[in-house]
Amino acid sequence: MALPVQQQLKYWGIAAAVFLGALWLLSGVILPFVLGMAIAYMLDPVADRLERIGFSRVWATVTITCMAILVFVLMALLVVPTMVEQALALVNVAPQLAHDLQAFLTDRFPSLMDNGSAVRRTLTGLGETIQSRGGELLNGVLASAMSLINVVVLVVLVPVITFYLLLDWDRMVAQINELLPLDHAPVVRNLAGQIDDTLAAFIRGQGTVCLILGTYYAVALMLTGLQFGLIVGFVAGLISFIPYVGALVGGALALGLAVFQFWGEWWMIGAVAVIFFAGQMLEGNILTPKLVGSSVGLHPVWLIFALTAFGTLFGFVGMLVAVPVAASIGVIARYGIAQYRQSRLYRGLAARQDDS
Repeated sequence: MALPVQQQLKYWGIAAAVFLGALWLLSGVILPFVLGMAIAYMLDPVADRLERIGFSRVWATVTITCMAILVFVLMALLVVPTMVEQALALVNVAPQLAHDLQAFLTDRFPSLMDNGSAVRRTLTGLGETIQSRGGELLNGVLASAMSLINVVVLVVLVPVITFYLLLDWDRMVAQINELLPLDHAPVVRNLAGQIDDTLAAFIRGQGTVCLILGTYYAVALMLTGLQFGLIVGFVAGLISFIPYVGALVGGALALGLAVFQFWGEWWMIGAVAVIFFAGQMLEGNILTPKLVGSSVGLHPVWLIFALTAFGTLFGFVGMLVAVPVAASIGVIARYGIAQYRQSRLYRGLAARQDDS
């Protein structure tokens, strides 16, 4: 005989509270394990494909781990230092950019830029504010990154944890499947499959889209000779998981920089605009349909709220788990709505007439 609904809700509520409490208490120490689990989840399909072509699970895991470490080392040596350098330079040059914008507006709109006008005061303080706040932000990010993600975590713990999780991933899934409550196992498996589909489409698919777009934007902007092209392309690709936001933010930043750098060379400014237009065409017509699919199930507003809420409550670890939790809540909410539509609470008298 199944447990009453009230007791089931109580037990599941206690389990959710324990999970959130553990996440809050251990948020400072579980970062390498969360990173390792996320990487293992993303790489599990690759290991499965290698197994299908004849690799053993051990050799598939070893091959993937070696390739991942090689890519990470190359990124750390070749790309990351340049990105940090360009980010710092962009923050430091902000006052000069604000001054150039002020001079541009003064030449063409002298009445708008009279001494004491609000626009003039805003532009005067804008560059200095960006420089001071941006410098503090970058220093804080770097300091926190070095305190949380130290050399030992990056070089030793995360690869080791990822290796063992990837090696035993299918076995762990099978063991969890055996522990499901027998009365609810079919429903749980169905919901877990929907959550996995959503996460696979979003994390694996959208992550690949962001990586491709970020690389495209960065390389294309650098080829045009745009200053800070690498960091602008990286930012545009990083936030491309929110529809249109990556192109709008990255395009506005790139065009703003291009106007100051290429003023009078309209073909260069046009080339920057064409890069982002082509990126949107590539994303909308090829990358997203092929890699993500037509329906992910994560609304951008819900995703932003989840990232903000979990980041505020649990820090960087919270931001890492925000997408899986948001996907899970979304699937469970849709299941609850479907159940509600079939209940007598929703159907009312119509349910009695159908039963009779």
